[in-house]
Amino acid sequence: MENFLYGLVGLMARVHQFILTWNDAYEYHFSDKYLHFLVIGILGMLLVIVIHPIFLLLAKHKKVMAITFVYVFTLIVVITFAIEIGQKVTHTGVMEFADIEFGLVGFILMFAIFDIVRLLIHFILYVIRGPVDDRDDDLSRDYDDDYDDD
Repeated sequence: MENFLYGLVGLMARVHQFILTWNDAYEYHFSDKYLHFLVIGILGMLLVIVIHPIFLLLAKHKKVMAITFVYVFTLIVVITFAIEIGQKVTHTGVMEFADIEFGLVGFILMFAIFDIVRLLIHFILYVIRGPVDDRDDDLSRDYDDDYDDD
């Protein structure tokens, strides 16, 4: 993981240098802030174009838990990096990539246990109640039943 992250940082440095060279070659003279505005804005929109159809497909097939996992995993990555960077800046600990790895593996393992328990509960409810309209979460059945009086 450490080699991957260093490779990613090296790639980002090369892309940064390329953009600065491009900026100077065409005499745009964009400030660092404006370049961040453009690059992050474009990168964000490219990610939306790629990720939105994937999430639509998952939602269409009622895989809401998969969407939840991707979202929470992304937040956990950001939080673990922020913790390690904070430790380095404040000198309250040692910034180590292994800490990030262990934190992410901890989340993945705990999520797997959670998902297994959730699937067991769904299976038990399926055995007791029968099929539930192919919905992702059995709680939605109880919620929808309250509004069937129309």
